[in-house]
Amino acid sequence: MVSNFIRSSFRSVWSLELLLYLKRESDRAWSAEELVAALRGSDLIVAQSLEYLLAAGLIRIDHDGFTRYQPASVHLESLVNETEAFYARSPDAVRRIIIRAGHGGLSAFADAFRIGKD
Repeated sequence: MVSNFIRSSFRSVWSLELLLYLKRESDRAWSAEELVAALRGSDLIVAQSLEYLLAAGLIRIDHDGFTRYQPASVHLESLVNETEAFYARSPDAVRRIIIRAGHGGLSAFADAFRIGKD
């Protein structure tokens, strides 16, 4: 169950790291600029990650553009907690799940051009 959640919710390891940072620092709301500085990321990667996390129902962005960790349901919060524990135990396994999920389309595209015996 948690693997499916990871596969469907995180487009990159950056997205997961950003979510876990927001969860740890949930006592306040963050601007995108503050998140870029805190995580030493680029504007683009933080913006994309925030977009994915918002679509997944894992964060809330208020009308002023400030972001806060706020899963849309208790079930999602439970999955985030399971993901956090899994990532702490087996970071490489979690990274592989995310990377494989993100490269499925690339592999299919590359396979379309593969020349070989059938």
